[in-house]
Amino acid sequence: MNKIQFILFIFFLSVACNNKIQAQNQTFKDSIPPYFAANGDTMKVLVLNDIYVYPPQTFKNKGAEEKYQKLIRDIKRTLPYAKMIYATLIETYEYVMTLPDDKSREEHLKRMEKELFAEYKPILKKMSLSQGKLLIKLIDRECNQSSYNIVKAFLGPFRAGFWNLFAGMFGASLKSEWDPQGSDAAAERIIQMIEMGVF
Repeated sequence: MNKIQFILFIFFLSVACNNKIQAQNQTFKDSIPPYFAANGDTMKVLVLNDIYVYPPQTFKNKGAEEKYQKLIRDIKRTLPYAKMIYATLIETYEYVMTLPDDKSREEHLKRMEKELFAEYKPILKKMSLSQGKLLIKLIDRECNQSSYNIVKAFLGPFRAGFWNLFAGMFGASLKSEWDPQGSDAAAERIIQMIEMGVF
């Protein structure tokens, strides 16, 4: 199995195994009603997105700047897929729970996996190995669980260990977790700036 197949495996495992993933708790923003009534008056409630202010980015040398620009490019390429995986997990989980039995759930997931594979294989084949590693971490960021935990939940600890060992052959780890205060601080900053429309 080559690096392209490995990246496709991570993507489709995350999407196809979502019948056991539960939706995250409502965010604070989701819990606020759209209107507020007080003393007979009704007022519209608006919750604005967080705004982050960072000092200008400085670089030690040209190589560091090029590395940062590559990270921006890689995040712009992979972040939409991580967000799509999360949205698909939630949507599919909700639908699968309406199906009457395990057999129909499995049939639906197999059909969905086949359709997603046909649609996204050409796109994912163009990702580099570094983008595949980044996608693994972004899945953890968006879904609040590592790819290893997803594999373990659906395929068991032995298969999870096997796939993690296989990932290690490419210098990756399914146990990779998002660390916004540490090794992923620069990437977290870039994501926040992308989401604010700066990049």
